[in-house]
Amino acid sequence: MSPPGSPPGAARGVFVTGTDTEVGKTFVSTALAAAARRRGLRVAVMKPIAAGAEATPLGLRNDDALALLAAARGTSIDAEIGAEDYFRVNPYCFAPPVSPHIAAAEAGVTPDIDLIAGLAREQAERDDWLVVEGAGGWLAPISHELSISDLGQALGLPVLVVVGMRLGCLNHAQLTCRDILRSGLPLAGWVANDIDPDMLRRDENLRLLTARLGGPPLASFGFGDPPADRAQTADRLFDRLVVT
Repeated sequence: MSPPGSPPGAARGVFVTGTDTEVGKTFVSTALAAAARRRGLRVAVMKPIAAGAEATPLGLRNDDALALLAAARGTSIDAEIGAEDYFRVNPYCFAPPVSPHIAAAEAGVTPDIDLIAGLAREQAERDDWLVVEGAGGWLAPISHELSISDLGQALGLPVLVVVGMRLGCLNHAQLTCRDILRSGLPLAGWVANDIDPDMLRRDENLRLLTARLGGPPLASFGFGDPPADRAQTADRLFDRLVVT
């Protein structure tokens, strides 16, 4: 069964975006993939567009995409993964760690959202649950005309927002969630991810976000949580996403 508002053939799953870059999207996405696998599901993962990659004999490889693959398969994944398998996860991979629209323009490439959506549909037919991680924030540009939000629209999955708990997150979180709701996509909820161990008034910020975003976070990951605690939090997050 596809989520509300999904295009025909869309997978059950989630689109993970964030309030900014470096807020923990890959951390949360890999945690969700591992949680789904622990529930006995066949998990598909995608990092459709990535800027920042290493050259290998088989082509460019992005660390986030490799981490997603490893979490979904429950095994280590090295950069030598075959080109076809890697392409299904990360069809647009660029070397320089810059904004995707700049990296794509420098490579002479315009990301094809229809191609990405087609790959997602193929995964929907093969696997039980799909985790798609965006690049940067919700409005990060991927070309001169398109943004991550356009990719989210094409996939039609519920959107999970990772809020990096640091100074500035109040504004970023509200603007991100507001634009997702305006797009008509289902907002699956939000996750509080502690990325600044020295953040002042963290609890006060969390209380305001709870009030302004319509409810508490579906999960809260503490800075430096032990692996077992992270796994338990991810399991609860996955279960709440599936129920909602």
